[in-house]
Amino acid sequence: MKKILIETTAKKMLADLYTPVGIYLRLRDRFRDTILLESTDHHVAENSFSFICINAIGGIEVQSSDKAEFKLPGAEPQKVALAGQKIEDVLYNFLQRFEGTSNDPKVAQFAQGLYGYCSFDAVQLFETVSFKKDGGNETAIPLARYRLYQYVIAINHFKDELWLIENKVDGVESELALVESLIRSRDLPVYPFRAVASETSNMTDEDYMEMVRKGIQSCHRGDVFQIVLSRRYQQSFIGDEIAVYRALRNINPSPYLFFFDYGDYKLMGSSPEAQVIIRNGKAVVHPIAGTFRRSGDDAVDAQAAEDLLKDPKENAEHVMLVDLARNDLSTVCKDVNVAHYRQVHYYSHVIHLVSEVVGTVPDGTNPFAVLAKTFPAGTLSGAPKYRAMQLIDAYEPTPRSYYGGAIGFVGLNGSCNHAIMIRTFLSKNNTLYSQAGAGVVAASKPESELKEVENKLNALKAAVKLAETLS
Repeated sequence: MKKILIETTAKKMLADLYTPVGIYLRLRDRFRDTILLESTDHHVAENSFSFICINAIGGIEVQSSDKAEFKLPGAEPQKVALAGQKIEDVLYNFLQRFEGTSNDPKVAQFAQGLYGYCSFDAVQLFETVSFKKDGGNETAIPLARYRLYQYVIAINHFKDELWLIENKVDGVESELALVESLIRSRDLPVYPFRAVASETSNMTDEDYMEMVRKGIQSCHRGDVFQIVLSRRYQQSFIGDEIAVYRALRNINPSPYLFFFDYGDYKLMGSSPEAQVIIRNGKAVVHPIAGTFRRSGDDAVDAQAAEDLLKDPKENAEHVMLVDLARNDLSTVCKDVNVAHYRQVHYYSHVIHLVSEVVGTVPDGTNPFAVLAKTFPAGTLSGAPKYRAMQLIDAYEPTPRSYYGGAIGFVGLNGSCNHAIMIRTFLSKNNTLYSQAGAGVVAASKPESELKEVENKLNALKAAVKLAETLS
């Protein structure tokens, strides 16, 4: 197989006059296929980057368990039958079609790879599990979608630098001068947003608590030790949903902020949790389990954190999911260990317990295979994971679609950084969809799990209200 050569160039600029959102707003109307990724963790040098990607020149889209479509630079899209192939191999084989060169490999790595996502329902491509509910509903989107972008603007907030990166491929015309001109432009097109009618849900409060009771019974029967059961909300709107993203990043700053525009649908979120990170030969998973609501009062929140560390139900759930993360990584990694255990992390509306599980990735490992083995996160499914997913499909009234999936980047160099799609909106057909779940164990109380779901969605609900005031 002849590889497609990518020559990656980079131009350095000062970033002191620019913001990622400002650059994105200037570019999105001129170029198709635009995405924005940010992190609020700017105090850490290696995690201080924001990225704007524009103009997809290649990509792969998995529409169903047996059908995919891929496009190479300068070529027409090609439909392919998966015919029982492992999807992690299909994705990796597509990634391997490209070979990158650059005079600045350290900067080029940000553009030499694929940006995209796997939905929760894509687990059927990674595992033998199958769901009875199909995706033919209002939240249906491709199971997986990854793209190679012609331009990536990388902003290093730690050093106040901006890199304008271009992937040059034979047959693809360069518009680098136009991109730079738009970055420097003072025009900032902003449009209003307004929610329409009232928010609705796919179940009532009592329906959700009844579902939790079924989950508790499943735990007592020994079907599962824990199961994550979720509830979906939907909100109609008119206008520009980028305002909701702007509000969300302000209300709920998180390590993973993202806005992926696919034209007929968009994914935007403020996720606190990584699915998996592969960097320098190490794979890292951060199980987040155990949740208390924040009050806004420092003293009260400090006491809540102490109570969280002592809560037997929340801690049992956390231990279970740390073990699950260890087991997942152990299938593809060596020397798996728990680097950090049960640390208290404060977020805008909740307090979480967070651990860190690390493993060594053997040379030449397919990064999509590591993603597959950790997918979906135990914190979004349960334990044992396989049976929990079967019960989720049986108990929840609608397919999860994007919720609980993973979104991020996979590099030609084998790196990977994906966030779990929680605290996330799907925007489709002028409707915002949001979803959250709670970990159900034998000791769970339905009212408490309902409250946990509400607490997790508070930031998203507040973002919709704030977005109506932005212009």
